[in-house]
Amino acid sequence: MESVRKSHPSLKARPMTLETNRTDLSSTRFVADAHEELAPGQCRLHVEHFALTTNNITYGVFGDMLRYWDVFPTSDSGWGRIPTWGFAKVVESTSDELPIGERLFGFLPMSSETIITPGKVDERGVSDVAAHRVGLAGAYNRYQRCSTDPVYDAHREPQQMVLYPLFFTSFVIDDFLLDNEDFAATQAVVSSASSKTAIGFAQLAKKRGLKTVGLTSEGNREFVESLNVYSEVVTYDAVDSIAKSPAVYVDIAGNQDLLRAVHTHLDGVLNHSMVVGNTNWNHKATDTRALPAPTPEFLFAPSQIAKRTKEWGRDELDQRIGSAWKNYSEWCDTWLEFSQAVGNEDVLGVYETLRSGQPDPKLGYICSLPSEEAK
Repeated sequence: MESVRKSHPSLKARPMTLETNRTDLSSTRFVADAHEELAPGQCRLHVEHFALTTNNITYGVFGDMLRYWDVFPTSDSGWGRIPTWGFAKVVESTSDELPIGERLFGFLPMSSETIITPGKVDERGVSDVAAHRVGLAGAYNRYQRCSTDPVYDAHREPQQMVLYPLFFTSFVIDDFLLDNEDFAATQAVVSSASSKTAIGFAQLAKKRGLKTVGLTSEGNREFVESLNVYSEVVTYDAVDSIAKSPAVYVDIAGNQDLLRAVHTHLDGVLNHSMVVGNTNWNHKATDTRALPAPTPEFLFAPSQIAKRTKEWGRDELDQRIGSAWKNYSEWCDTWLEFSQAVGNEDVLGVYETLRSGQPDPKLGYICSLPSEEAK
């Protein structure tokens, strides 16, 4: 392994990063960090591309509770760096574990570069063992090596960035329900049905015969229906049309008034209420009365993955996810398009579109930020 410093254009520039106010996600700023010398055992990664989805907004919403702010700490505790998924290349190294030029897929900041402390490299990847990431979910510390990752396809990098992390969650939703015999439900009601996480789950549920009711806005209804993965599509103002049969609620929208409407309409037949996301993160509840049972429970995907890894083994888990992913990814080619955002203004525009809760469901956003030339 090559562990000496090498020159790279990014090493002569100041990394540019988009930061958000930890308590107000509408407040953002770009920061040009001073060049940081590597400590022994570290690697500098040049961030080539990263995807932005509504899932990243959810990371910001749950940043404190689930420690997303701890992944890429800042010197100013009031500001944070929301993690994204993307590809990066090792451009400088003082580690014996990763060579210059190695390309990785994993958690990255909205930045032009980042520094990791790689642990022992295995056949497929490496984990960042930096002190600030100790105790985080293993999946979030893990970087897959493009040279050996069975999921990686050089011609399908956009699909992997935009869809794979979301499909991973889709798989876990479906598996968690299977693991609990669907909580004796005959239907799964899914909010934010146009979101890619919801679509992935609906496709998996359809394959095994579980009825799904997709809840969406009137504006997205035609798109959601065109996918032909939901058993039924219902607009948000028509929740009372849902059949009163045993159900589970998969809440990806995070809209508290919608949550109440579903719980109230399905009172007595709602067997489980699962909180997955928060695509409507800025919606404030208008009714503060106690919610009809059951109490919503947050689904933390890494916990279910850890359980299945113990039960099935990593190879079996990878095989199951990989097979489902291939089928889903290829099907998405029939409707998904990609939009490229390069530079501060374009990337911020994508972030604001997602934060506003009004993205085009047919688009996947691929972003990159250039470094600021050193003065």
